[in-house]
Amino acid sequence: MQYPIAYAGEEFTIEWYLDLKGHSQALEYFLAQSLDRQRKLLHLLKLMGDHGKIFNKTKFMNEGDEIYAFKPQPDRYLCFFYQGKKIIITNAFMKKTQKLPINEKEKALKAHKNYINIMNGC
Repeated sequence: MQYPIAYAGEEFTIEWYLDLKGHSQALEYFLAQSLDRQRKLLHLLKLMGDHGKIFNKTKFMNEGDEIYAFKPQPDRYLCFFYQGKKIIITNAFMKKTQKLPINEKEKALKAHKNYINIMNGC
């Protein structure tokens, strides 16, 4: 399965996760946002893709269990790192509370597991 590329940089290639039906919740969420909100995410993807790090924890954070979050206010894009210098964006939502909603993290964990199974031919 070919995953759509969100950004290809020198350090990382960042892709949109596709479920088994070829649907990307995160990409659809992104496309539904205003151009200003899209630019905020693209800026973070460029930083990560080209430099390999975002030092500002208000913009990128480890959420535990190998799940990370790009944090362009007010949105959250959950993701994980994969071999071959890839980052896979799994799901996205508008932040409404201080804590990461458990159901959003569960979606990211399920996508992570599915992606690994697909890549391993399971």
